[in-house]
Amino acid sequence: MHNTTVLVIDDDPSLGRLLAHWLRRDGHKVLAAETAAEGLAALSRTLPDAILLDINLPDADGVELLAEIKARHPRTPVVMMTVDADVDMVVRCMQRGAFDYVPKPIDRVKMFTTIRNAVEKAKTDLRIVQLEREAEGQGYPGMIGQTPAMRDLFRQMDRVAPNDITILIRGESGTGKELVAAGIHAASARQGRPFVAVNCAAIPETLQESELFGHEKGAFTGADQQRTGRFEQAHEGTLFLDEVAELSLPLQASLLRAVQEQSFYRVGGSSMVEVNVRILAATHRDLRAMVQEGLFREDLYYRLAVFELLVPPLRDRQGDVMRLAQTFLDEVGSRYGTGPLTFDPACAARIGAYHWPGNVRELRNAMERAAVLAQAGVVHIHDLPPSMTQEQPRLASSVAAVPEAEVPVPLEAPTRLSDIEKAAILSALEDSRGNVSEVVRTLGIPRTTLYRRLREYGLR
Repeated sequence: MHNTTVLVIDDDPSLGRLLAHWLRRDGHKVLAAETAAEGLAALSRTLPDAILLDINLPDADGVELLAEIKARHPRTPVVMMTVDADVDMVVRCMQRGAFDYVPKPIDRVKMFTTIRNAVEKAKTDLRIVQLEREAEGQGYPGMIGQTPAMRDLFRQMDRVAPNDITILIRGESGTGKELVAAGIHAASARQGRPFVAVNCAAIPETLQESELFGHEKGAFTGADQQRTGRFEQAHEGTLFLDEVAELSLPLQASLLRAVQEQSFYRVGGSSMVEVNVRILAATHRDLRAMVQEGLFREDLYYRLAVFELLVPPLRDRQGDVMRLAQTFLDEVGSRYGTGPLTFDPACAARIGAYHWPGNVRELRNAMERAAVLAQAGVVHIHDLPPSMTQEQPRLASSVAAVPEAEVPVPLEAPTRLSDIEKAAILSALEDSRGNVSEVVRTLGIPRTTLYRRLREYGLR
């Protein structure tokens, strides 16, 4: 029970100080609020293990506030505090999701026992959800993982997904941060509502504000009609800001205001637009270091990083590599109609030993290439990208160049090298949502080579 966080919402300052004193002495961390507004604001910035809620508040009815809290944080137990402990009041509280109640004046032992039971019940319920998912061999939609690192990620997602708080998802490029965001959305109360993903790195700085907040007709040259921004598109759903570190400092100030107030002005507009949006953000960069360097706003960082999730790199998930590889191979085989595909032992050993600097995205691209080159339903080591077959990976002159000595048979249409190369570039462009720098890193080619191929294949 130690190191649990309890949020106390009570308008009596002296009682609040006493409860905080008792709870801290018992090993709890304590947050305090004296009004419903302060309580809801605290819940937008933190994830407590339990809440002590007074039934009479100066700005709201405690029972109605209880219902709002449970709608936003269904797995967080709420213990009511009331002088009037009549049966009708207790029934109303229980109907709206209260775990229990403690009468005033507060009995210290009764309070500790109730909070302890509430936290333990919440932990048990969460564990049941996790065991059911693990028993079914499932993670989250599109996510595969049985290694300790991924199980830990799934457990953290289980805890935060139903709670309507802002989450910062960290991880190297290609680890699947957008899948994590989509999984959190699907497991939240906002499922069925819009999930809007924005790749901040792909938006020119001059268009960032219009992209996020929209613009009015005539706001600037070329704005011939009103445009709805991503915040409005995500109303009542989830807005995923991928590579949020790439936003300009002026736009960061506007974003902070929109996240805090859930309102904004369109570019060129004079009317306030109000939305109800959950924010999930992601980055592969060290935001703490960027804050120290003055490249990212500190207040925005703390507003986005209410809870942080770290997506493990593929090199820390060795037990998942072959499972992922076979899944991707099956997907590509089904798409191209090649039939079932398997790996020969040497190829499987090389895949398992490779360090995967491009993470899951690199693995997916490698399997797409291998599926196209495979002969007789078997993927051999020479079907893998050159970066995997060389002891010291180096930049290739072509994204899909195969060492001549390793090609067992000539390639014929539609699997000639140009087709494979074009498919690889298209796949990388789609995965990175048009981010040229990301494509260069994923494919391991010089930027000049990529631009030349884009022109040759008419992909500009």
